[in-house]
This record gives sequence, C-alpha cells and structure tokens, in this order.
Amino acid sequence: MAHITTSVEYAIHGLMWLVDQEAQSMSSREIAELQGISPSFLAKIFPKLEKAGIVEAREGVRGGYQLARPADQITFLEIVDAVEGRKPLFDCQEVRGRCALFSGEKPSWATSGTCGIHAVMLAAEQAMRQSLARQTLGKVSEHFNRKVPGTFHERVREWIGEKESQRTSRSQSLRPPSTSPT
Repeated sequence: MAHITTSVEYAIHGLMWLVDQEAQSMSSREIAELQGISPSFLAKIFPKLEKAGIVEAREGVRGGYQLARPADQITFLEIVDAVEGRKPLFDCQEVRGRCALFSGEKPSWATSGTCGIHAVMLAAEQAMRQSLARQTLGKVSEHFNRKVPGTFHERVREWIGEKESQRTSRSQSLRPPSTSPT
C-alpha cells in the first residue's frame, strides 16, 4: 500500500452511489458523470473492483455495476487492495549497511535484525490496514445518510431513472426497423 492515490478516492465515492441502489445498476460513465469526474479514468478502476469481487457487472441496456455483496461486508481495505494492489507502505533500502565507515564486512551490530526505521513503518502499515479493515461502505453510507436531506436520495433515483430512460431510448433507436412479410 505505497501511496493511496486518487483512484482509491474515486473508487470509494463511486461505490457509495451503488450502496442504496438495490436492483438498479449504473455504468461507470453514469457514476463518473454523477460525481463530475473523468469517465475514462473511472472506467479503468471498476474492472479492478469487479475482479476483486466488490462489484459485479451486468450487461445489456439496463446493465452496469452493482455491489457484489452487502455494503457492510465491503471494507475500505479490500477496496484499497483491489485498486492499488497489496504493496508495502515502506520499501526499506537497508541504508544502515551503507555507512562509509564500514569497509568490507559490515558489523552485525549495525545490520542484524529488522531495521529500526523499517520496524516503525511496518507497525504504522499494520495499524493503517487494521483501521481500513474496520471501516465498511455500509458504515460510511449510514453516516452520510444521516447528513443528507431526505429529498437527496429521491433526486438521485430520479437522475438514475432519467439515465436509464435515455439508455433504453438509445437502444431502441439503434434497432433495425422490423419488416413485416407482405
């Protein structure tokens, strides 16, 4: 978990829109449009979430992404690992063994055991991973839902409904006209 990038932030915000959608799917383009972020950037993130089993994709006119399991079973740690991969927070370069005063064989007192600096960073990474593992989309969604006015969710459902209508209309206009036998 080197540096937590914007990709993780976009992923979490995008997933939040799927928490209360139940049977409705949303495309990554719609999720990006709803948030005012780059659709092409978000389109690269959601396949990683799908591969990790966080979302599932549905095909077709009513297709898009849905959460693969309940929001209270999806941790922030899973999302971070899905998007960033499981990388160490700190990559120890064993600088302690490069001291200019050591010629030839490095003394064991200087290089044995885990580097003290690396130990601090390992502990910090472990604490961060534990904290992220305790936080779920469900918890954050509950907190968010307590803050927003009641009409907000209705506006979101209307917006999604309009997008679905547009998709359906587009799909129907792309179909070749049916011909009846004469």
